[in-house]
Amino acid sequence: MTEEHGAVVRRAQVARRTGETDITLMLTIDGSGHCDAASGIGFLDHMLALFARHGQFDLMLRATGDLVVDDHHTAEDVAICLGMAIDRALGERRGLTRTAHAYVPMDEALAFVALDLSGRAYTVFEAGFATPRVGQLATDLVEHLFESIATHARMNLHARVLYGRNDHHKIEALFKAFARALDQATRIEPRLQGQVPSTKGVL
Repeated sequence: MTEEHGAVVRRAQVARRTGETDITLMLTIDGSGHCDAASGIGFLDHMLALFARHGQFDLMLRATGDLVVDDHHTAEDVAICLGMAIDRALGERRGLTRTAHAYVPMDEALAFVALDLSGRAYTVFEAGFATPRVGQLATDLVEHLFESIATHARMNLHARVLYGRNDHHKIEALFKAFARALDQATRIEPRLQGQVPSTKGVL
């Protein structure tokens, strides 16, 4: 969260450099749906573009990683950075709607995501995939991506594919549902008058 021209801008930049990856990610919560992502994993970039557009977030990502090994480290660290950026951009989480859910169909597939920006990380994920990968992304990584985002964003996340046949459609529906739920949950509720949305007074 930053301040520009006297107004609070819910934006964060995260840099993560390890022996396996080098990542810079910038996220603006109140954006216009613009995405400029280059992770080296085409399908992951596609999902991030969907996430940005359907959540009306602005997202910039530059990532290099040990893709000669596999996609795991790069995808995992991108998810970690996205979660960290969500957490930092929301600051104290004052005035947030906080909880939201969304159903999104993608052709024959239907996905559901419910989340709570509670400050407590927990993930429940229910989805089955028939193929080992979509494009360059291993399908067994999808659950780990959502869990990594939720952990580092400090959110309670429930994600489920209710039905579907095509793995691309299932994953796309999940990312769109996540984006739409997060968009709703991060909206400012005027009736809260800037208070933290919790009886504890802190999230």
